[in-house]
Amino acid sequence: MSQEEKRNPEQDDQSGKTIGKLIDSTVTSSYEDLLAIIEARAELIKIEITEKLAVVASLLIIAIFLVAGLIYLITTIALLIGELLGHYYLGYLIVSSFFLLAFLVFTKIRPDLLKNLIHKILLSSHGQKN
Repeated sequence: MSQEEKRNPEQDDQSGKTIGKLIDSTVTSSYEDLLAIIEARAELIKIEITEKLAVVASLLIIAIFLVAGLIYLITTIALLIGELLGHYYLGYLIVSSFFLLAFLVFTKIRPDLLKNLIHKILLSSHGQKN
């Protein structure tokens, strides 16, 4: 009888149980690893979204400060023009007319002018290397 024939059937059963346990532990650990990877990825996505929201919020606050500053500057210019002309309403009329004329030019007369101007500015800023 060879070695294989002398093998005890109990040993075959035990090696089958050992392989089954090995496969079971491998599948279980792979599943747990997969869950850990998914949780880590979800946490990373949360961090990235939070960072992007912080950037948007800061840009929004900066834009609000810019708009408020421009409003005060425009009011000051209107008051200065009004004082130079002797009537405050004339200063506001001139400044308002300027903005209405600009609106009319950019929407009705030359609608592509502003788009082309912004496009050129953006292209020139990308072309410069710091």
